[in-house]
Amino acid sequence: MVNLVAAQRPLLHGLMKLAGIRPTTVDIEPEGTTMSFWVPSETLVKPNKKPNKPKPVVVLIHGFAAEGIVTWQFQVGALTKKYSVYVPDLLFFGGSATGASDRSPTFQAECLAAALFKLGVTRCTLVGFSYGGMVAFKLAEMWPDLVEALVVSGSILAMTESISEAELNRMGFRSSSELLLPTSVNGLKTLLKIATHKNLWFPHRLHKDYLEVMFTNRKERSELLEALVIAKQNPDIPIFTQRIHLLWGENDQIFRMEMAQQMKEKLGEKATYEGIKKAGHLVHLERPCVYNRCLKSFLASVYTDHDKK
Repeated sequence: MVNLVAAQRPLLHGLMKLAGIRPTTVDIEPEGTTMSFWVPSETLVKPNKKPNKPKPVVVLIHGFAAEGIVTWQFQVGALTKKYSVYVPDLLFFGGSATGASDRSPTFQAECLAAALFKLGVTRCTLVGFSYGGMVAFKLAEMWPDLVEALVVSGSILAMTESISEAELNRMGFRSSSELLLPTSVNGLKTLLKIATHKNLWFPHRLHKDYLEVMFTNRKERSELLEALVIAKQNPDIPIFTQRIHLLWGENDQIFRMEMAQQMKEKLGEKATYEGIKKAGHLVHLERPCVYNRCLKSFLASVYTDHDKK
């Protein structure tokens, strides 16, 4: 029987190509590590030819329930006219994998930075959602010369043991894997209900097919979730040199709006917060038009300021 989710992939790939991005694979260190990317077509057709006025680079970093272009399917086309858009698959998502044993967000950030450098990216703005936001924070902290600005949705700086336990208990789960790696249609329906403001209805068959296609590499992804949690209850807040915009669904039940506002205060003057009404954790999918408008407004301000320097 045809998997309906897998059958839609050629259509999604076609839409991405129409938007001007193409798939490629980047081999990086440590040996045996590869990252799959969707990158601007011109970087593959004429990799060594620099345009007279290159577009600013925006890197879209996905969360835990889907690979890159599935997560950002409504954002890519909205951005490619003015920006060079790169959409990676983090390790153990899509076609990305490694033989290394490290599962930390720091290692994900190191591999992503290495891949971006190989692709010729020397300066960019990161847009990170959920798990991808934690990777984006690490990348901005470790490579300030690479990261010009940062947009984060539905994420936090670090997942401490106390935060993890408190939030999971509040939602009625024993572990992050139980929430984020559902093994049944009912589990997936529960995750979607928690992740959205308005309950979305899909046929039973579509949920089943999504489970088969999107929740691969379960062992490795479970290890990624375990590596997120740190023992230190009050971790040091990095001093970020970049502007950071927290773009949130006001009804986010996983990382609540109050957590975003508290994080803004900790990050200091360079951080701004913007809430989107009638949207949950999956704000970029629930209200893509509003999300895109807010995102483009922030990006325009970043690169207007850049041009004035």
